[in-house]
Amino acid sequence: MGNQVVALPRRRLGRTGLEVTALSMGGAGVGRDNVTDDEAIEAVHRAIELGMNYLDTSPLYGACESERRIGLALADGWREKIYLATKTGTHPDWRGDFSASTTRRSVENSLRLLDTDYLDVCLIHDPDTMDPVIAKGGALEELQQMREEGMIRFIGIGVREHELHRIAIETGVVDVILTFLDYTLLRQTAAESLLSFAAQHDIGVINGSPIAMGLLSGVEPDVTARPPEGKRAHRLWQWAADNNQNLLNLAIQFCLRQPLIHMNLTGSKDAAEVEQNFAAATTPVPEEIWEQLAAIM
Repeated sequence: MGNQVVALPRRRLGRTGLEVTALSMGGAGVGRDNVTDDEAIEAVHRAIELGMNYLDTSPLYGACESERRIGLALADGWREKIYLATKTGTHPDWRGDFSASTTRRSVENSLRLLDTDYLDVCLIHDPDTMDPVIAKGGALEELQQMREEGMIRFIGIGVREHELHRIAIETGVVDVILTFLDYTLLRQTAAESLLSFAAQHDIGVINGSPIAMGLLSGVEPDVTARPPEGKRAHRLWQWAADNNQNLLNLAIQFCLRQPLIHMNLTGSKDAAEVEQNFAAATTPVPEEIWEQLAAIM
């Protein structure tokens, strides 16, 4: 690439109207115990320098360490360079509490740690059921109030179960959904039941973990990991190697090629991983490789 930086494609995040980079940064990595504040700050700055314009975190990541470190990274004008999102419902002290009062307490705590006056997106995180979320005096009602107060701009949900996404979308309140581990080279169940439904309602779609929590990172996968996915990942890794391809490149670009997904998040823990994922997203892959890959999937 030399000194020339290839621009990441941008897409409209559904009815939010936000123009987001198709690859952006998740905050789980920078919340890890084995990451220093300086490494986290450098990672966030590198992502922004490479053009990523959306940063997603949660109180869950490192027991709020991700939020605190991102707050440090966004000082001195960096906050204005990105769209910032965090979540409610998984704070370590109040996990699973989707009441109005706890939702407000969680979001206010996140704003303090992130050192910002507002969130571009606030996601309801990992509810087991939507009942307490949509109940009177629940999280969804409170987030709408906080939106009116200017504390958040858009409301979303991040959860694994597709049926909960559908319920959230049908409320008419949710603007964004975050699905994870369900649109990768290993499985595309989100495409079967969720993506077209979201598109019909003009909902922004974010795809978490396009590299399947590391199984598709380009390092030889453990065949015993998360059966049967480890075995399938190893087969893809071997096929990529036999065809002079990097599995990481294929994993990320496979998700970028899905037009109903507006953004993909990778949770880089340091600047080197940020650069690696950026390169994976922007290194050309011959069209015939995609045709051959489709035939073996």
